[in-house]
Amino acid sequence: MRTEGETATNTDPTGRWALVVPLKPLARAKSRLVPASGALLRPRLALAFARDTVAAALSCPAVADVVVVTDDTVAGSALAALGARIVPDTPAAGLNAALAHGERAVRAARPGAALAALNADLPALRAAELSRVLEFSAAFPRAFVPDAAGIGTTFLSAGPGVELRPAFGGRSRSCHLASGAVEITLPGIDSVRRDVDTGEDLRVALALGVGPFTAGRWAAGAFAPER
Repeated sequence: MRTEGETATNTDPTGRWALVVPLKPLARAKSRLVPASGALLRPRLALAFARDTVAAALSCPAVADVVVVTDDTVAGSALAALGARIVPDTPAAGLNAALAHGERAVRAARPGAALAALNADLPALRAAELSRVLEFSAAFPRAFVPDAAGIGTTFLSAGPGVELRPAFGGRSRSCHLASGAVEITLPGIDSVRRDVDTGEDLRVALALGVGPFTAGRWAAGAFAPER
């Protein structure tokens, strides 16, 4: 575990980042939200989370592009309209395979890119907090942000020429630590850590302050048309 001020190896502190955001089909996304949202609102909230995440990431000056790996045509269309590049999930073999596929797509276009995997369910994401995380990550070959529960992972970076080696899912924090990735413990990055899986997670994210897509969808409910 490292914090600000510790010695690090600088890989490429000036380069602009590519972010890879995996998104499962909306029909299957965020099933644990159903008790809080109901079945009709759940997929619309999942899309709203992704739209707020991608919009915040694209507004971050350190980010050159966002690649969304998804086979969902509705989500792909909405996120492409924000400026994301959509890559079909051709492996169709789960989250980590999708991330590795996105990594290959980024590196095929930009071999020297620094890249990071970012969860699609960060509706309160702040561009300024993401910038701080990226700036800190640039000093290490690989680094990650644990989720708010301290069990999972919301962000994993790999410097130019470094393999991402994602191990998301379950107790991914311990997996990423064991793989040699540096844990980012910066203060004031709550929005990068606050993923949303449950109704309680959503309550905390709403209190933190979500983006306009999630705020609008939550206020409108399940039956309002998409905007």
